[in-house]
Amino acid sequence: MRWSWKIGRLAGINVYMHATFVLLLAFIVFASWSEKHDLNETAVAVVFILAIFACVILHELGHALTARRYGIRTRDIILLPIGGLARLERMPDKPLEELRVALAGPAVNVVIAAGLFALLIAFGVHPKLAQLELVSGGFLERIMSVNLWLAGFNLIPAFPMDGGRVLRALLATRMDYTQATLKAAHIGQALALVFGFIGLFRDPFLLFVALFVWMGAESEASTVQMHTSLGGVPVERVMLTEFHTLQPDDTLAQATDYVLAGFQHDFPVVFGDHVLGVLTREDLMKALAAHGSGLHVREAMRREFHIANSHDTLDQALGRLGTAKVRTIPVEHDGHLVGLLNMENVGEYMMIQSALRQSQPPGAAPPEDVKEKPVLMP
Repeated sequence: MRWSWKIGRLAGINVYMHATFVLLLAFIVFASWSEKHDLNETAVAVVFILAIFACVILHELGHALTARRYGIRTRDIILLPIGGLARLERMPDKPLEELRVALAGPAVNVVIAAGLFALLIAFGVHPKLAQLELVSGGFLERIMSVNLWLAGFNLIPAFPMDGGRVLRALLATRMDYTQATLKAAHIGQALALVFGFIGLFRDPFLLFVALFVWMGAESEASTVQMHTSLGGVPVERVMLTEFHTLQPDDTLAQATDYVLAGFQHDFPVVFGDHVLGVLTREDLMKALAAHGSGLHVREAMRREFHIANSHDTLDQALGRLGTAKVRTIPVEHDGHLVGLLNMENVGEYMMIQSALRQSQPPGAAPPEDVKEKPVLMP
């Protein structure tokens, strides 16, 4: 994610902090100092916020490590002012596996709260769970309260909270995954309306929660519908088949000529039948600014990239696009480069199919693709 800085690595997963998180800390310092003009109180407030977000990171790590058990990698964990985000490559296909992954985060918060409760008891403090508050009490008591609140809030049965995924996983044991997602999204949006109505009269914070839940449910439903509609479409129907390639010993001047002559932004770098890397427009511009047009392509290309097969389905390719560090992935057929795929291709395909469906009279058979693209063999 842009404007994020790497702050560490846990269990082989990079942890990033978004720049806006610094603004949150600055606001906490300003608000605490303005209210009490006490350096110690301000320092405690900052440490308290950092402790909360350490718990948030552990929450996201719970999701990531549980997903790893099912062969699902986590790209990174990002710390945002509104919480944390573990970017998994995908969610598990099996409902029970998704259920475990979704519950792992809140379970971490419960374990932290239980550990702090035991520690307080050992110190002779007997916290009363019914009277716990987030803004009063001792430091450890407040951290315990926050973890209980995080566990409870995330178990609200609505996307994008963990509870929405728990609900979908339970529904998916009885119905189709897409239907389960849509039903869970509708339940989440109904809850959003309830939160919004209550927020109008009692707590403005609930209005923010309502908007957050509504948008999360809409996004999840749209994503699943898109993947479902593209599930049976092979990559070869959508991929770009007219494109330029570069050689590793070409100069950046050759790449700039191609950019100016057409609409291609990213270029596969090949040697014989092998794709060695991808030169993206962003890397091209950075290299031009730093070294000029005489630099060889091999010095600027990215060597880590994904490759799709022409017979892969679009939903499989979209999974690779979602985890790739480039916007375009090469498409191969029997080891030969035959095309390129990016989100622009997918978007155009979906718009064309949507337009064709609108042109059909009611009850007509689904439209055929505009054309069957043959796999081009070199």
